[in-house]
Amino acid sequence: MYDEYALMLARIQFAFTISFHIIFPAITIGLASYLVILEGMWLKSKKQVYLNLYDFWLKVFAVNFGMGVVSGLVMAYQFGTNWAGFSNFAGSITGPLLTYEVLTAFFLEAGFLGVMIYGRQKVGPGLHYFATIMVATGTIISTFWILASNSWMQTPQGIEIVNGQVIPVDWFAVIFNPSFPYRLVHMTVAAFVATSFFVAASSAWHLLRGNRTPEVKKMLSMAMWMALISACVQVVVGDLHGLNTLKHQPAKIAAMEGHWENIGDEPTPLILFGIPDNEAERTKYKVEIPALGSLILTHSLDKQVPALKDFPKDERANSLVVFWTFRIMAGLGFLMVLAGFWSLWLRKKNTLFDNKLFLRFIFLMGPSGLIAILAGWFTTEVGRQPWIVYGLMKTKDAVTLHPVGHMSLSLGLFVVSYFLLFGIGIYYMLQIVRKGPNQHSEHLPFQPHNLFSSQDEEH
Repeated sequence: MYDEYALMLARIQFAFTISFHIIFPAITIGLASYLVILEGMWLKSKKQVYLNLYDFWLKVFAVNFGMGVVSGLVMAYQFGTNWAGFSNFAGSITGPLLTYEVLTAFFLEAGFLGVMIYGRQKVGPGLHYFATIMVATGTIISTFWILASNSWMQTPQGIEIVNGQVIPVDWFAVIFNPSFPYRLVHMTVAAFVATSFFVAASSAWHLLRGNRTPEVKKMLSMAMWMALISACVQVVVGDLHGLNTLKHQPAKIAAMEGHWENIGDEPTPLILFGIPDNEAERTKYKVEIPALGSLILTHSLDKQVPALKDFPKDERANSLVVFWTFRIMAGLGFLMVLAGFWSLWLRKKNTLFDNKLFLRFIFLMGPSGLIAILAGWFTTEVGRQPWIVYGLMKTKDAVTLHPVGHMSLSLGLFVVSYFLLFGIGIYYMLQIVRKGPNQHSEHLPFQPHNLFSSQDEEH
């Protein structure tokens, strides 16, 4: 018999470790593709600015890649230590998929990363560029397998259950399960969005301090083009992902919307804000727009969206958590779209690098992509509860029967060691960003000043 507190500690421990882990692969995916573009532009144009930017972001990429590998190893071990029931039930699915990820992606990335870092003077430009492409390809392949595994847990198919264990009978169906394409594209685009704002915030920081080299300007320009395109694409992908979730996990959608019951034949309203109360089964202090929920989620004005009371009480997610994490993700997404169009307007006015209000906004938006990814992850995973494998296995049946004291101690050790280890790594990475790329020979003198100074004079 499981202990409720031990289960909660195991969930907190997993959430804590994966929250640290997920930010590193997200930046790795985006930066790897950015490096491909930079080196390709340098090979085509022979302009030094692209090579300077490549060398600069390669340092950040290498540090970030290392922290992603270390934090990812811990995740794999947790399946065996804290989630033995899950491993025994579904290990025949997740084990092979994670193995494929190591064999096809990690080896590819690790092998060619050395050429990227140390091979500039030892191999030709073509082979070096091939190495950069292979590392970027590896990050996408890694995303493919991880999302295949997670998506199968959300929408499982292609299996039989024999003697309490999952047996794969159709690997094509397992991998290409109903939610997989949407999650893969949604996560990949999210990585590009997060990286573009990370790069843009770095350039904004340098511009606000008076560093106006061609490298810094090129960084901001390229990042805002990517932010504009990827944020707009994400709006479309997010809509398609929402329709897919409504079809296969309607209880999650109901929790995300804080929608408890339908009234007669009235279309479903969209609750903008409120405080879902799981015990009282209602959303307090709600601000809603009639029929907009039906329009967004069903693309019609008369179809209703299933409500939380349509599902058994013990099969509902915590609506308060899911409701607000979803709004954090969506709210940041709309701010990103706004930032993209703002940059487009400033380009037309030829003031992209001079508007201090815009630069301060972009600087503050630097972590927005990563926060949105974390919020989205909590929406997805908490919204799936109480299931760990949707409709097949509940989370309480998946946890290892460790005592509360054991779980408390291990959680404490994780918290201390993670903040020490990754805190140092993140600090070092930010120091690289703070130093900035090598400066072009035609750069203007660097004159640092306060980022939020009220004075808007030109430097």
